[in-house]
Amino acid sequence: MSAKFDAKTFEAFLKQLLRQRTRDKRMVIILDNARYHHAKLLAPLLRQHRKHLALMFLPPYSPQLAPIERVWKLARRLATHNRYFATLDEVLFAIESCFDRWQKPNPVLRRLCGII
Repeated sequence: MSAKFDAKTFEAFLKQLLRQRTRDKRMVIILDNARYHHAKLLAPLLRQHRKHLALMFLPPYSPQLAPIERVWKLARRLATHNRYFATLDEVLFAIESCFDRWQKPNPVLRRLCGII
């Protein structure tokens, strides 16, 4: 897998997602405004699958609508608030430990991400 995420990797992701699609079901994907989400490279794929796939974009600056912002806010509160870190490694360890607790589906992440 590529360490870089760009229009080509996003296109590959969309193709893989489309292969998982339930027949006669439409997919709507909510996205931020990363440049690769708007790449011209995607136009043929999106045109070909317009009956099955729709991309909807969040307003340009809307962190309150992005679930990851709520996850980061809680992670910072649990792992870094009111704490002194002598090194960057200590910060990374604190954050990684927080995320390690969330590796499996759980009620906290479901609530933060609005997953019912």
